[in-house]
Amino acid sequence: MHLTQGPAGTGVVGNQKFPVNEGGLCVKGWTAASILDHPDRLRAPLIRGASGRLEPATWEAALQRVASTFRDVQRRYGADAVAVFGGGSLTNEKAYLLGKFARVALGTANIDYNGRFCMSSAAAAQSMAFGVDRGLPFPIADIAEADAILLVGSNVAETMPPIMRYFERQQEKGGKLIVADPRRTPTAQWATCHLPLRPGSDTALANGLLHVLVRDNLVDRDYIRNRTDDFDQVRRVVAAYWPERVEKLTGVPERLLIDSARLLGTAGRVMVLTARGPEQQAQGVNNTLAFINLALALGSVGKPASGFGTLTGQGNGQGGREHGQKADQLPGYRRIDDPAAREHVAAVWGVPVSTIPGAGMSACRQFASIGAEHGIRAMFVMGSNIAVSAPDGMRVGERLRALDCLVVADFFLSETASLADVVLPSAQWAEEEGTMTNLEGRVIRRRRALEPPADVRTDIDILCAVAAALGQRQHFTFGAPREVFEELRKASAGGPADYSGITYERLDAPGDADGLFWPCPAVDHPGTPRLFAESFPTPGGRARFHAVSHQSPVDDRDDDHPLYLTTGRLLAHYQSGTQTRRVTELQEAAGEPVVEMHPATARRHALRDGGRVTLTTRRGAGTFMLRLTPTIREDTVFLPFHWGGEQSANRLTSAALDPTSGMPEFKVCAVRADIAQDSAAAAPPT
Repeated sequence: MHLTQGPAGTGVVGNQKFPVNEGGLCVKGWTAASILDHPDRLRAPLIRGASGRLEPATWEAALQRVASTFRDVQRRYGADAVAVFGGGSLTNEKAYLLGKFARVALGTANIDYNGRFCMSSAAAAQSMAFGVDRGLPFPIADIAEADAILLVGSNVAETMPPIMRYFERQQEKGGKLIVADPRRTPTAQWATCHLPLRPGSDTALANGLLHVLVRDNLVDRDYIRNRTDDFDQVRRVVAAYWPERVEKLTGVPERLLIDSARLLGTAGRVMVLTARGPEQQAQGVNNTLAFINLALALGSVGKPASGFGTLTGQGNGQGGREHGQKADQLPGYRRIDDPAAREHVAAVWGVPVSTIPGAGMSACRQFASIGAEHGIRAMFVMGSNIAVSAPDGMRVGERLRALDCLVVADFFLSETASLADVVLPSAQWAEEEGTMTNLEGRVIRRRRALEPPADVRTDIDILCAVAAALGQRQHFTFGAPREVFEELRKASAGGPADYSGITYERLDAPGDADGLFWPCPAVDHPGTPRLFAESFPTPGGRARFHAVSHQSPVDDRDDDHPLYLTTGRLLAHYQSGTQTRRVTELQEAAGEPVVEMHPATARRHALRDGGRVTLTTRRGAGTFMLRLTPTIREDTVFLPFHWGGEQSANRLTSAALDPTSGMPEFKVCAVRADIAQDSAAAAPPT
């Protein structure tokens, strides 16, 4: 998209020539310019003074406070007592530099980012099955060419409207779309078939579909034999998931399950796409592996207009997890425990390999350790609003307040920044340059359109300044994002996500201006739009099946908490709402979180449409407006997560974690629904 200047101020125009969205933007994109000069914008550093309030300060004072406090904490408690937390909205350059900052300037192992709450389960599952994680291992335009698509846990029509055009084209060409979701969302209403599964039953659904495919001899046995390993173990497990049993586990009618399996098994080009629904669970990796099994059994992975993919949720959700801001990774998607990877990156950074820390704690484990012996004592946060986005939010808020020092770089005083000891004002998206990598693995260039306000610095400048204050200036002498990218290219060279052949010059040239797909190992390499056509980047070159079984949610229902709570996004808002809740048009469209509940459920609990309901989980309670709709399961309530404070959905969610990915169980927990006291007082007698 492009910024425009006119009598009405700064605006946004879509780029109709860009092949991914063809100039289409959602309402959040069209209104994005309004936050650039918003009155809430931070325009100077803030330091918490003796009064307990955040007060304006100079950069010199703020940087000195950060450096002296971090040094003191590390002197007393060790290098790992300071943690770093990043975000999936950071450019590739910033994500790379943040990882280097943690490991070189601070020498801490403890760095993670909010993609842990978004993409970590899918990333782990794809790496286990295919040897590498790329959200879509094919161009997004392939969606329009698929004969049948299974879309699991994604409401694309509201969360990613610009790509709905590909699903529309797919149906216009006679393709079929099956949507699995506890809610009959706008996407599910529009689909060929809706599978209304019970929250937390995704593996059972996938195994049930595969059971029918095996039973009816609809799997691709040649593909399984020639390109995969370990199918026999999976076949034995799914034998126990006959349709009648799966209906009891998932709530999906037996006939729908069988018809859907046969539709997939008889289609020519089949695509399986997952999103946060199955992934944001304590069984998120197993859920994703179960759907990968389905795609592999159909022989679709690596073929045109076919395969498995996951729909990335954040602006740089793909690139943000490739270059070192994850707890266990180095740039280029290298594992931090790989000796060769450590040697390579140490040489690029110009440091002894022994000084690069090992794997640190993932996000929620960081938060849980605050205040504990050998735990986190100070934290540097960039590009994330933990106080709203983390599960069991009241507990996380208490832990953040218990830190010896919290430093936040942001452009608004978010709920997390309001808890900080030092707040550093950073530039916004239109005020800095860099690269982003979209869900297809397409690296694209973002150019500066405006200068940041006078006393506001870019995140790269902030990281270099803090590093210099810590005495590490020699490793952080970058004057521009291009210089950071040049080092990133070297650090990623030879890794799974190899950017070494991508340059700013290539991205500026007409032929490559639409972006280059990684891996791109040389400047004369065309990039790799499609992966897995001939082999997989695994030791044997073959994909691997994984036998997984259904397990009940960690926080399951009982008599006191008889319903399931699931959370998600709205069309009008994004992530923690730090930006979108400041846009007038978006607030007018959705000014507060509203609970969705089935009318039959409301009758059982004496609740009424438009009234207020108190939701109570084993962690806390919140009171919200209630909207009744027949488009949700009777055992489930839905709550959007874009608000903070007492309106925060994540004050209620469970911090149970997937043992492999560290993903919290956002999408399912037990809840009780009661009429709110103010509603009870106002309700007319019956």
